Amino acid sequence: MPFLELETSLPAAQLPLGLAGKLCAAAAAILSKPEERINVTVKSDLSMVVGGSAAPCAQLFVSSIAVVGTAEQNRGHSAKFFEFLTKELGLGADRIVIRFYPLEPWQIGKKGTVMTFL
Repeated sequence: MPFLELETSLPAAQLPLGLAGKLCAAAAAILSKPEERINVTVKSDLSMVVGGSAAPCAQLFVSSIAVVGTAEQNRGHSAKFFEFLTKELGLGADRIVIRFYPLEPWQIGKKGTVMTFL
């Protein structure tokens, strides 16, 4: 059950229509998880600084069970997410940062319990 949070200083009007859905589909392909398990939040119009500059930028947080736990996994994921984000947001790769967070099943609550017991 991956969680993706995209934060950007870009105004909402400048984001592509359906960005959350497109990111969901891309994440499903990149992380090899069904779209039904992907959770996406997109936040725009934020006051942000990346690399000391307030120029338009974005950061993506990716957390999931089992698929973001190693450098090797995340190197491949990073390349694919950067390809998606630079294309969809029109930002250079130097204006985007991605942070990966591995999760354990007991850290995700669903249906009144945690994923460990589902």
